Amino acid sequence: MLGSLRSIVQEVNTARDLPAVLEIIVRRVREVMHTRVCSVYLRDKQSGNYVLMATDGLLPSAVGQVHLAPGEGLVGNVVTREEPINLEKAEAHPAFQYFPSTGEERFSAFLGTPIIHHRTVLGVLVVQQEEQRRFDEGEEAFLVTLSAQLAGVIAHAEATGMLATIRRQRQETHFSGIAASPGIAIGRAHIVTPQANLATVPYSLCLDIEDELALFQQALSTAREEIREVGERLKGDLNREERALFDAYISMLDDNSLAVEVCDRIQQQLSAPRAWAEVMLEHVRRFEAMSDSYFRDRAADVRDLGSRVLAHLHQRQQSERDYPDNTILVGEELTAAVLAEVPREKLIGAVSVKGSSNSHVAIIARAMGLPAIMGVQDLPYETIDGVDMVVDGYRGDLHIHPGAELKRRYDDIVEEEHQLARSLDHMAGLPAETADGHRVCLLVNTGLMADVVRSLERGAEGVGLFRTEVPFLLRDRFPSEEEQREIYREQLEAFAPMPVTMRTLDVGGDKALAYFPIEETNPFLGWRGIRVTLDHPEIFLAQVRAMMKASLGLNNLRIMLPMISGLNELEAARRLIERAYGELLEEGYEIEMPPVGVMVEVPSAIYQIRELAERADFISVGSNDLTQYLLAVDRNNTRVANIYHALHPAVLRALQEIVTIAHAEGTKVSICGELAGEPGGALLLVAMGYDRLSMNATNLPRVKATLRAVRQADTELLLHQVLKMDCADEIEQTVSAFLQRIGLKNILRPASARH
Repeated sequence: MLGSLRSIVQEVNTARDLPAVLEIIVRRVREVMHTRVCSVYLRDKQSGNYVLMATDGLLPSAVGQVHLAPGEGLVGNVVTREEPINLEKAEAHPAFQYFPSTGEERFSAFLGTPIIHHRTVLGVLVVQQEEQRRFDEGEEAFLVTLSAQLAGVIAHAEATGMLATIRRQRQETHFSGIAASPGIAIGRAHIVTPQANLATVPYSLCLDIEDELALFQQALSTAREEIREVGERLKGDLNREERALFDAYISMLDDNSLAVEVCDRIQQQLSAPRAWAEVMLEHVRRFEAMSDSYFRDRAADVRDLGSRVLAHLHQRQQSERDYPDNTILVGEELTAAVLAEVPREKLIGAVSVKGSSNSHVAIIARAMGLPAIMGVQDLPYETIDGVDMVVDGYRGDLHIHPGAELKRRYDDIVEEEHQLARSLDHMAGLPAETADGHRVCLLVNTGLMADVVRSLERGAEGVGLFRTEVPFLLRDRFPSEEEQREIYREQLEAFAPMPVTMRTLDVGGDKALAYFPIEETNPFLGWRGIRVTLDHPEIFLAQVRAMMKASLGLNNLRIMLPMISGLNELEAARRLIERAYGELLEEGYEIEMPPVGVMVEVPSAIYQIRELAERADFISVGSNDLTQYLLAVDRNNTRVANIYHALHPAVLRALQEIVTIAHAEGTKVSICGELAGEPGGALLLVAMGYDRLSMNATNLPRVKATLRAVRQADTELLLHQVLKMDCADEIEQTVSAFLQRIGLKNILRPASARH
């Protein structure tokens, strides 16, 4: 049945809307399983009941009329049990409920499987037969497999259909994601899509139809000419079949019927890129659905041609791009480079379909003080360009077309945020110490020059992590040694004489350079961090030379090595740094050798802390990656985001062991993960004995206010209490209750944002 399964899923993926999806499911499942009935029940979000939404075999008039609550009837029992129900005589089951309107009285055999999406029963897929028989294991397994594969498709189709209605009627609606960066943003969506991806072109209308038609014709003409030129240039290197492909491309672009389809949609005010994408994807799907393998393979050619023309359409639009005030960036997978493209004074929020609260872009958003939501998986983001929305970065809620009452409530939260920020302004000039005088050094994590002013205004005592990869991410090539020196000099001068800890290039994982691609099956366990730069000493040497040149006359540089998993990496990196230092001395630079430290992010480093502390000048814990590796959780994967927890007992015990052993060797220990910027987390870290806490500038006043409100002895009692616990949620509740008890609950979020 594997072929049938693929065929159904493929056909469903070509459907335009939810009714078409459901019609294909009931018709094709009935055919493949040779049953008399196939029906789909879907959850109504308002009532919570499950409604008959499509059937092939029951009376069509029953569609939309049969409603079952969870636990009611056989369908309702499938929902509550969250597993299949397979009966040879359905009417004998105590939960059986008869609906005359369906005409199902003649059917005895019943098999129902839940359609589950993100732990929620989205619906139930049912097949029925007249004869009394139990469906065999193969049939049940087929229906379970199909239900699992269709869950995401149905959820997306539901959301898309809902937004189509919302777009017409401007209805208020809500989507849920993962709270990634705190705060509230009230603004307008700006969709970010890959430049030549047909599947992600946002739904948008054009203001000037004639101008849009001219844009389309120009893009067609440019693409046609480009293909001709490439074909001519390669003519001598291609065989007849390969040359025929270029002819086929030109033939398609010359096909009037294709252009007419697109122009018809533009005449209905659809933008040229959206009209072209819709038409080309329909042709792609037609080819993909063909039984002949030759024609199925041509689908890739059609998609490639579509992408070529789309790139030319986008080229013109890119040159005309203008970001309005109160821009909220929305995309499938946002990046740091995308965030940096928007003028900071216009960017107020971010929403990403993929990612989690600990993905790199979420960390950057927090550093920028930008409210953000990640993992809004069911959001058909390409359909909401330009709509009004509210981003609730406290709860992970996204509101589209917010009504007046909802806006008023969020305006109140924004005002409360401003008041809280003003109330903490005086913290900048006060020392970071507990009520009984225990002093802690508070540093900032930075990556952009824009961070500097905010960091100094909020009382930062230096930089615990300067992300040197950010300038690399924002370019289309490796920055030269001199370009790097200028960037590093700005940071070192801005904070002098305070220390600036610069992490050497940390790419790989979720930080990819477009001009230095790293294709790996499991990038977080692959070639990243120090592994990349040791394999490319020319990149490493240029960077550390630039750092040390930049420190001339300041001597406030500290160099930090990421992803160290053993002593051999530390020693190899030290040799290169010492070589670069010696070269600079020979060139006449009067500089001091900077301290060299290691980041503890890999579990193996925990068990070599003593040896690392003996050889490194300082230790810095990267708690984000350390948590990821200890818990075996990809922090970009929305499906397992709920398992990632910085207050997991294993993480806390590891953090305690690191600082205890390093201090025994006389080595200072800092931490630069997100845990340090959480008021509750900061208290636990201070109790453990961490010397320096590094965080984004936004959180610095809150952490300082928290530290000044407690005694060191109280933090130690809290730590002693939570280290005995074996559940992250219990630890989080205990820490939260402690903050509330000392009157600091509002430090975490405004009071009105908690309701």
